[in-house]
Amino acid sequence: MELAEIRTYPIKSTQGISRASARILPWGLEGDRRWAVVDPRGELIWVGEHPQLLSVSAAETSDGHLLLSASGMGELKVPPATGDTVPVSFANFGRGVLADDDAHEWFTRLLGRPARLVWQDDPRRRTAAEEPEALTFAWDAAFHLVSLSSLSRLEDWIAEGAMARQELPPDPLDVARFRPNFIVDGGEPFAEDSWTSVRIGEIGFRVSELCDRCAATTWDPVTQAGGKEPLRTLAKHRRWDGASWFGIRLIPGNLGELKVGDEVRPGA
Repeated sequence: MELAEIRTYPIKSTQGISRASARILPWGLEGDRRWAVVDPRGELIWVGEHPQLLSVSAAETSDGHLLLSASGMGELKVPPATGDTVPVSFANFGRGVLADDDAHEWFTRLLGRPARLVWQDDPRRRTAAEEPEALTFAWDAAFHLVSLSSLSRLEDWIAEGAMARQELPPDPLDVARFRPNFIVDGGEPFAEDSWTSVRIGEIGFRVSELCDRCAATTWDPVTQAGGKEPLRTLAKHRRWDGASWFGIRLIPGNLGELKVGDEVRPGA
């Protein structure tokens, strides 16, 4: 197996960036989910309820700014956040530093509701629910891995279901629906379910848990159109313990750099 793609998400719930290489930090990939969009109370505004966020492209510039763009919106260059520190109340995210007013106004116009952009200045302020490690604005673990073999099997199940319902075959699923950091190619479908550890290149990871899937996966990352898949099919083939599962979450054992093409070697 090999590492087919690396993705980071500068702002939680917005578009990802495909990268040829990335540094492994204790709390996640460098540049991954250190920004988030919240309401005035500090509650997270997330893609499952606001798919407009999927239209947002965010890129960090060489001078430390954040360049925002989205369909129907002008570009905005956001300087490093230096505002007040405010609570971010969703899922023990800790606190975030407010960006400037132009960034808040930009997201407010995009979403049609009051919104603020915040920066996580210190990931060590937040830990996952079951892990002591520092964490960004990611969900339950620093890294998320999915398998193209598993995605292919899922697409086969979706096509079989459409045929049984006498529907037209659906378009292939974009792996971006699952918002992974690591996309691996090779191996048997869902072999990752049984991994307890995995080494990618020279970096060892512990598998912390399987990844339960939410409504965010039902939004097309390109068109922002909603639907029933893949949750409908995952619920049929991959549902237990009250959730539907796809992919795994990882905790790093050492630091360094990963590159696309690195060998992926599962542990027992």
